[in-house]
Amino acid sequence: MAGIFRAASVAVRQMRRARMIAGGLAIAAISACTTGSVLSLEPAVDVGSQTSAVPNYAGMQRLVPSNPYMTAAYPRMDEPMAPTEQMPASEVECRRDLKRLGVVYTDLAPIREGQCGIDYPVKISAIGGIGMKPAATLTCDMAATFAGWARNELVPSARWRYFSGVRTIRQGSSYSCRRIAGEGTLSEHGKGNALDVMSIELSNGKEIDVRKPGLFAFRTRGFLNTVRADGCQYFTTVLGPGYNYDHRNHFHFDIKNRKNGYRACR
Repeated sequence: MAGIFRAASVAVRQMRRARMIAGGLAIAAISACTTGSVLSLEPAVDVGSQTSAVPNYAGMQRLVPSNPYMTAAYPRMDEPMAPTEQMPASEVECRRDLKRLGVVYTDLAPIREGQCGIDYPVKISAIGGIGMKPAATLTCDMAATFAGWARNELVPSARWRYFSGVRTIRQGSSYSCRRIAGEGTLSEHGKGNALDVMSIELSNGKEIDVRKPGLFAFRTRGFLNTVRADGCQYFTTVLGPGYNYDHRNHFHFDIKNRKNGYRACR
């Protein structure tokens, strides 16, 4: 009889232990699916390296251009241009240039955000066979300037250095309503006149990161130096790694209109 009681007691303890283990596994499974604590009422937050808290859409955003992905990570609700919208002759002619350059684009409705905005924005997704990821929202003038540079300078440089074409240009920020970091001046991004390039993917699959290459990366260094120098023939501003910390990981191109035709290429 005593043996029967001992056996029953052991069975009860094993059942309790099994329930505790099952409960622990359930908690672990829930924890693995979230960055928040299962014991906290706070929701989980995506802490990926290319995401951020969603900023306020209204007014000026004090975003730091050292992390241009912060402005590309949140979605913008693009509205197509109304069929009745009439464009000036200069905008019509500019779109002819885009088609001549093989740019794949969509006309968007005017963007107006306080001091920021674009009267006749275009959203470009490709330049010939070169994909733009993500698609970039720009003024037509900036889109045409960038497309001309990409076709006439970037592609030939890639073929010369790597014997390959260009498959994708990965951009980190196009239109974005913000001031220049540390200044009260409206950024050219807030006018749709600027684009930040993070990396360039070649047709052979090689990914060229704009960040300053290693000491012995002679081919990459030469290619990036050429990209910077050739850009100065098309854009009025070219800033990149080596200029300051904010631009350590991307090339900033814009067409800011300055007095006496001054260009900032650094």
